[in-house]
Amino acid sequence: MAEQAARSRRGRHEGEVARELRDLGGGASAAGGSAAGGNPGGAVPAVGGSASLDRLIHERLRLGIVSALAVNDKLSFNDLKALLQTTDGNLSVHARKLEDAGYITCVKSFEGRLPRTEYALTETGRCALERYLDHMEALIRVTRAAR
Repeated sequence: MAEQAARSRRGRHEGEVARELRDLGGGASAAGGSAAGGNPGGAVPAVGGSASLDRLIHERLRLGIVSALAVNDKLSFNDLKALLQTTDGNLSVHARKLEDAGYITCVKSFEGRLPRTEYALTETGRCALERYLDHMEALIRVTRAAR
């Protein structure tokens, strides 16, 4: 009897999550698909399959990159590396994925003889971050309401 009640509550909770996410206007196309119609982030269906989470941004280091660039006009490679406490190789790989998706731009130049790489968030990246944050906030609201 208690198990059946728990299943009923869980079913209602999952339905609320799906409704909340559907209200966000989610879906694979809203999750930051590429211009070619692909899905660079490998978005996966959320509860109920009504919306997708942008897996490209959801990864910890990439979320850090996008978040840091959202509050700074631009940051150098070394600034990001120090801020995120990561290695050259790790930062380079994750920044390239974001750049390939059109979420950030990368400008390489020289200061004297020293190479300088600067990153900035694109409008596409800013919109993707906003959708991601709205999605996460909706999950939090529904989860707290279910207590």
